[in-house]
Amino acid sequence: MRLALTILACIAILPVGQALADDDCFVPMADWKPKEAVAALAARNGWTVRRIKIDDGCYEIDGTDAEGQRIEVTVHPSTLDVLEIERKDGSGRRRRDGEDRGGD
Repeated sequence: MRLALTILACIAILPVGQALADDDCFVPMADWKPKEAVAALAARNGWTVRRIKIDDGCYEIDGTDAEGQRIEVTVHPSTLDVLEIERKDGSGRRRRDGEDRGGD
């Protein structure tokens, strides 16, 4: 009986963990803003766009920021909110905004 309850508890908790780990954008295509609007967002922020693609249901901008640093920006497709900015430092490592910069 105890084993059955343990298994049942694990099965009940599993979907919650998956939902918390999921950061994909799930928006109907009819509600998406056009890629031109994403490009305009990039221009307003001073980013040079190399490519705009769709990844996990979100727009993803590959390019450089105003200082010439390589960036990868995740943008919500219907609100155009910036969800994440990853910067590539000179060593080729990726660093997300807000991470320790090691003495910057």
